[in-house]
Amino acid sequence: MSGCDIPEKPSDSDFGKRLGLVVLFFLVFFACIIAMLLNIQIVNVRKYKEKAEKQYVRLVTEKAQRGVILDRHGRMLAETVETISFYADPEIVRNTPLFDEKGKPVNDSKTRKQKTFDNSYEIASLFSRHLGKSRREYLKKLGRGKRLAVLGRKIPAVQALPLMQKKIPGVWFDREQQRYYLNVAAQVIGVTDSKNNGISGLELQFERDLKGRDGSRVFQRSATGKRYPAPDVLQQDPRKGHTVQLTLDADIQSIVEDELSAAVGTFQANAATGIVMDVRTGEILAMANNPTFDLNRRVTWSPARSRNRAVTDSFEPGSTFKIVMAATATEVLNRKAGDRVFANNGVLPLFGLRIRDHEPYGNISFREAIMHSSNVVAAKTAMETGREKFYSYTKSFGFGSKTGVGLLGESSGRVRALKNWDRTTLPWMGYGYQVMVTPLQILQAYAAVANDGVLMKPCIIRRVVDAEGRTLKENRPEEVRKVVSSETARYLGTEYFKAVVDSGTARSAAIPGMSVAGKTGTARRASGGSYANPVYVSSFVGYFPAESPRYALIVLVEEPRTAYYAATVAAPVFSRISSRILACSEELQKNLAFRSPEQGVLDSTTTVVVPELKGMKPRDAERLLKWLGLKMDSNGVFDGVVKAQNVATGSKVEKSRIIRVKLSSTTRKRSLL
Repeated sequence: MSGCDIPEKPSDSDFGKRLGLVVLFFLVFFACIIAMLLNIQIVNVRKYKEKAEKQYVRLVTEKAQRGVILDRHGRMLAETVETISFYADPEIVRNTPLFDEKGKPVNDSKTRKQKTFDNSYEIASLFSRHLGKSRREYLKKLGRGKRLAVLGRKIPAVQALPLMQKKIPGVWFDREQQRYYLNVAAQVIGVTDSKNNGISGLELQFERDLKGRDGSRVFQRSATGKRYPAPDVLQQDPRKGHTVQLTLDADIQSIVEDELSAAVGTFQANAATGIVMDVRTGEILAMANNPTFDLNRRVTWSPARSRNRAVTDSFEPGSTFKIVMAATATEVLNRKAGDRVFANNGVLPLFGLRIRDHEPYGNISFREAIMHSSNVVAAKTAMETGREKFYSYTKSFGFGSKTGVGLLGESSGRVRALKNWDRTTLPWMGYGYQVMVTPLQILQAYAAVANDGVLMKPCIIRRVVDAEGRTLKENRPEEVRKVVSSETARYLGTEYFKAVVDSGTARSAAIPGMSVAGKTGTARRASGGSYANPVYVSSFVGYFPAESPRYALIVLVEEPRTAYYAATVAAPVFSRISSRILACSEELQKNLAFRSPEQGVLDSTTTVVVPELKGMKPRDAERLLKWLGLKMDSNGVFDGVVKAQNVATGSKVEKSRIIRVKLSSTTRKRSLL
């Protein structure tokens, strides 16, 4: 044996310990793997499945086309047209892959990676050239750190077409819907916002009907990046919104708006309102307000201009409210048109106050009292009728309650409860004060007299139809109640309200070739809580033909400055509107068996403004021109878009004029740029 130590062999126990540690390590390792698999495949399977799907599955929403709004004859008042919006990913634009002339990738010799370059300047120049904004503005957008830059929103298709045909990495386009309007009845129809959601009028009220249901497409992406529809997922098609048809007549609506605008300008008034109604059905043929706004230019919209004064605003009506007094005098007091009444020589002292007439009338007939609008006689008659009866007739005519026309923001007006009346309420209500009404309520009351005493529920929505043509909702003529007897209604019309137009305060409301019945109203409006320095509301409400009434119309002009008597302000507007709609409306002429003496004379409604057609699909452009009474002659492939038109936008031309358009020869693509 030498002096060197011989190492001891490891004992079996030490080897066993080491082996046990190795086995334990592997057991723990496999246990962790199994736990992770259980966590992924069983415990949190939904979480990881969704995470995986996000990498290769994409859900694409297809926007539903918003429903249209039609007038009573089926003419488009509102529809949706397609526009193009451009977007870019600045990160990709600044790192655009480089290819050689043969289309092969250019790689870096050292890193072997494909070279990139900044394409911002070329893109900015291209969009500046086609969309008109400065190159600097586009460079600013592309220089930001965000991954999304909006290069253009809602561009007309003809303008966007050259850009859509180019393939630029990092730049793509999307199709967006934009609402287009015939531009009548702005306060009634309302508008949509930038996302095509209704924000006022019927666009808001019928949002759920018009919006439709968006569709969805699920796509999967292969390892090479190719996209294809998911085979095991149900694809949902978009469902177009419902069609809402109104009782409005676009031609009559246009005439009323035109005349209200002229009245506001002539009398330097703050505002004006006009409504036309079929007295037999309650259907509203026109409901117009001024000031108004351009439905196709959202910048002109404001909450104040979008207010539908015909139903939202209430006022003290003045003498047009004498319909209640005349009805109670006939049915409660049994008064006749020839009965003599004393008008107190124009002044009635009452409770320390004075009720005055504009002329000092003495002993006159009751017919003359209404013809010349005597406030004194109206007050004395109301007091003879009594509180309970006068209140009952007031409510029966519909005052103090909503008409039920079904428009947003309708006011019920204000009629005091009997318990809140003081000693001045009854006489002052006799000639239209201490009561608040809306223009539609006044028109409804006169329409009831015109309709043999039957009060009809006003209607402006005719029907709602789905995309398959099924009628979902439909409004039919609805009688509310019998207000006065048929005999009384006819007596009021022929003995009083016709006399007002023939020989009284409203001779300027006459319609050539047509008998008219109606009443003027010149009401003071308190200024600063006092009538000491009043402003005025001038109104005329009437119906025709007086012997067999069919149509009623109210004209209301608020705060005119150059004149204020209704006979000077509102009554002539009534006459012009009525004469014009009789001259141009075949429906009215047919219903009345009437031929206007103005027939054949060029009416101003036969002159129309040529719209912007560039960027529209040919069929859309042709339909738009047809709405306006114009014709289209096209030159080009009919599946393209309008590139040019021979008559400039905004030009006034006569109806039946042929507008020649040039169409693009290339169909718009649906792919990315």
